[in-house]
Amino acid sequence: MFIGCLFTIMAFSQDTASPVFMIYGQVMTDMGYNFGQVNPLYFDVMRPTQLPAYKNEFGTNGSTYFGVRQSSLGFKSITPTRYGELKARFDFDLFGVGANAGQTTFHMLYAWVELGKFAAGHNWSLFCDFDVFPNIVEYWGPSGMSLCKNVQFRFIPLQGATRLAFAIERPGASADEGVYQDRIELTDVKPRFNLPDITAELRITRNWGYAELASVIRKIEWVDQGMQPYDLSGKALGWGFNLSSKIKLGNKDVFKGLAIYGEGIQNLMNDAPTDIGIQNDFGNTTTPVKGVALPIATFMAYLDHRWNESFSSSVGYSLVQITNSDGQAADAFHKGQYASVNLLYYPLPNLMAGAEVIWISRENYKDGFHSSATKIQVSVRYNFSHTLGKQQ
Repeated sequence: MFIGCLFTIMAFSQDTASPVFMIYGQVMTDMGYNFGQVNPLYFDVMRPTQLPAYKNEFGTNGSTYFGVRQSSLGFKSITPTRYGELKARFDFDLFGVGANAGQTTFHMLYAWVELGKFAAGHNWSLFCDFDVFPNIVEYWGPSGMSLCKNVQFRFIPLQGATRLAFAIERPGASADEGVYQDRIELTDVKPRFNLPDITAELRITRNWGYAELASVIRKIEWVDQGMQPYDLSGKALGWGFNLSSKIKLGNKDVFKGLAIYGEGIQNLMNDAPTDIGIQNDFGNTTTPVKGVALPIATFMAYLDHRWNESFSSSVGYSLVQITNSDGQAADAFHKGQYASVNLLYYPLPNLMAGAEVIWISRENYKDGFHSSATKIQVSVRYNFSHTLGKQQ
């Protein structure tokens, strides 16, 4: 249906110039060995939140996996109109998330239309900066990044070397596309969203690279369903800032980094726990506990290096740390770490084969337990593309 819409747009919106239609994608095969243990639903990725919260939560150490879930297919069209270029994009891969976690199945990545200063659809949240994602083969990537796709309406008043954009986004979106209720650590409550998330982005690009500052503000509300004797209804203000940059260091090296701080924005992160936690207030007989937005601080630093035309490497580290509330369980997630290094080989322009070593760790809130895992992954990827028409 979406492809049919693309052709309809191309047929009715064009002026004198010809429209352009592109089909592209990748076939990717992964195999690896995990020396530790992780949640079986995330057997082929490395997420600190999915490490054991207690000894042998996910069985014994050591597991082998194979998969093609990173394979993807995408379509783009660029159609000249009297208002400028009308751009449309639709992509999907095979990595099941949310209710389909652990499966090889359809997973939408983009459903996006852009015309001039306006855009709408399903894309990365404006709070995210995917351009600093390092040149790695592990699918999930550094836990300290903000990586969340969301349905949104976007306004871009400044375009070019200096870019300024604003968006209203669907509230309650989750980075792993799970049920938002799971992001609120309160019993017997349901979330209520009557206002969209508001995001903004400012990027300044120069010859050395770029620097970007993104922000988000949101209202988080929950309603007690009346099944317990206490009233646990409440609301909180979520907010955050994301400072990111990509810097060229000579002809062979690129630094990619970011730092994030905020409260109640965990579901916008690549890998973080609940947005709302329990705060004790035992002096209040009506509401002895209340929900509070949990502070979060993260950073990521990676170096992408090109050895020559045939080999490249990427090495780096990322951290996520939560300021827990005193009513959270002793085994609640407190800190996660992610580090990796790889060597990738490009025998042909569209063919890549490489090996990567990833290490992750998890530290609990206050029971002293911590866990870690190390994985070796070998991947082969072939990219393809074909363009119909010629862009003016």
